[in-house]
Amino acid sequence: MSFTGTFRTRMTNLGDLGLANRDVLFAIGILLVLGVLFLPVPNWFLDLGLALSLSVSVLILMVSLWIAKPLDFSSFPTVLLVVTVLRLALNIASTRLILSQGHTGPSAAGHVIEGFSRFIMGGNFVIGVVIFAILIVINFVVITKGATRIAEVGARFTLDAIPGKQMAIDADLSAGMIDDVEARRRRKELEDESTFFGAMDGASKFVRGDAVAGLVITFINVLGGMAIGIAQQGMSFEAAASVYTILTVGDGLATQIPALVVSLAAGLLVTKGGNVGSADQAVLQQLGGYPKALMVAGGLLALLAMTPGLPLGPFLFLGATFGIAGWYLPRQRARRTALAKLEESRKTAAAPAEEAVEDMLKVDDVKVEVGNHLVPLILNKNGPLTGKVKTLRKRFAKEFGFILPSVRIKDSSFLPPKGYVISVMGVEVASGEVRPKQLLAIDPNGGSAPDIPGEATREPTFGLQAKWIDPARHEEAVAKGYTVVDPESVITTHLTEVIKDHLPNLLTFAATQKLIDGLGREYQKLISDMVPSQITLVVVQRVLQALMAERVSIRNLPAIVEAIAEAVNWTRNITMITEHVRSRLGQQICQALTASDGFMPVIALTPRWEQALVESIVTEGEDRRFAMPPSQVQEFLTAVRMCIQRHATPQVWPALLVGAEVRPFVRSLLERVSPMTPVISHAELHRKVAVKTIDQV
Repeated sequence: MSFTGTFRTRMTNLGDLGLANRDVLFAIGILLVLGVLFLPVPNWFLDLGLALSLSVSVLILMVSLWIAKPLDFSSFPTVLLVVTVLRLALNIASTRLILSQGHTGPSAAGHVIEGFSRFIMGGNFVIGVVIFAILIVINFVVITKGATRIAEVGARFTLDAIPGKQMAIDADLSAGMIDDVEARRRRKELEDESTFFGAMDGASKFVRGDAVAGLVITFINVLGGMAIGIAQQGMSFEAAASVYTILTVGDGLATQIPALVVSLAAGLLVTKGGNVGSADQAVLQQLGGYPKALMVAGGLLALLAMTPGLPLGPFLFLGATFGIAGWYLPRQRARRTALAKLEESRKTAAAPAEEAVEDMLKVDDVKVEVGNHLVPLILNKNGPLTGKVKTLRKRFAKEFGFILPSVRIKDSSFLPPKGYVISVMGVEVASGEVRPKQLLAIDPNGGSAPDIPGEATREPTFGLQAKWIDPARHEEAVAKGYTVVDPESVITTHLTEVIKDHLPNLLTFAATQKLIDGLGREYQKLISDMVPSQITLVVVQRVLQALMAERVSIRNLPAIVEAIAEAVNWTRNITMITEHVRSRLGQQICQALTASDGFMPVIALTPRWEQALVESIVTEGEDRRFAMPPSQVQEFLTAVRMCIQRHATPQVWPALLVGAEVRPFVRSLLERVSPMTPVISHAELHRKVAVKTIDQV
């Protein structure tokens, strides 16, 4: 192997060793910084440290300018502590050299301090003192104080907004708009955000303390240096004052300039707030987003240029620059918008000129039509509304064991501009209106309209009091505990509840056949023995529809098929087959109704009503019918509804516990007055379920 190849191999091995042990190298660096606090260091080492401090400070400033959001620089509090300790250690090292060797001349504390004293101060300590004092005022009074206050307020508001943001994440997860992975990612981001702003609140004190320490060290160096120069080195008062003041102020400038740079970086980071993108994008886009403001500013500068006594050149140049920018930016923005629309039109396939007659005969299973103002939500396959609707198929497959048919989304010129309509099997079943450029603030507790400026309305899905608010008030609404959702989420939530209410209609014969065909080979023999010799596939469809009408998941289809095969040996009645299937799914049904405390809350019937309901059943062979007098039915429903209203909450909704014989009839009575109330029988109670009777009817 040649010398070059050997050298390259060894350097590669050293690089791999350094990357593998970078934690050890970082720890060694921290120990070196601590060592500088206590051990004397030579001039060249101090020069290296001051150069490193300045370069790291500039690096921190550049990163703060270019990050997209504050969390991208989450290590800033740690970096701030390290660079602050580094500057203080260099201050102590330079103080030691100034006091011990200051009498030898301007190079006593290294060439970096000498260079600052010559270049910035011009060798005149009065100029140096003035510049140093100005830097201290700028850093301590202006930048540091403001950044500290912003960090305190940001940390407080961030912590106060955590419950509201958590509720918004839970609402999106419950509505099926996000999955578990996305919910965990958002919660982790929320936790990181609260931790970061809390750390920034404390880290801002580092910057403030560093400024105070620099000021104190400067006075100590001047007084101590003059005392040593006069008492020990025999220097005159004027010579000692000149030498030690120049060295001390040069040292102060060499350390305060990096401190000022880091303070500016901290200020940029905490003032970034909710802006996304680098600082130049956030500032320039917003300042240049108002051409009229640029034109007015340019006109004012032009007037100042014509004012006698003021210089013509600077004001005229800046006025012309602002005027040109105000004229050019709107045209550039319009050109970009036109190009984007042209590119979008090229990507979107042209609609057929005339719809085929055969296509007109088809009825969409689920269709969402939107008004003209809501068209941007569905412009392409990845539009805001289109993307959220796609997630519903996965949610319903997981929750109900049912593959949701494709949802057709289209615009309609016959609707109000901000309105939408949801149709199931060609029948309009729900409608509403949203504001495309606003957010909907909802009180999750169902109280009065949110106490925040906006347009009062009602949430279209559940009828809760709500308000359409400006997006700029999003954080304010979340901080007050309101759930804030965008227009596409409102439509998606409404669509979700509509589909839940119409699941039986969507479970067509073709969908049932597809579910049966999807069973494993071991169950196909059972299906072939049962269908069509004992029952038809339509009976299986009716049983599945009856389960889904009460929002019982059919995901465990093998157990349902086994239960149907058991029941058909002694009955062909669909209601009785369904009740037998429910008893087999008892553990699943009870688990879905169990509250967070581990108990299933139920409302039981008194013996009076149990006997009255049983006596109202008329049996004629396998057919059974319910023959309770209307006045008694009304009395029963009124008593049940009042009892449910006393105990039902958004978190807990009790079930009505009845006998197995009367359960289907009680359900048919109750679904008209309280369709959300589950009705279960004693035969469905699993032995491991803890039942808590909270009331009786």
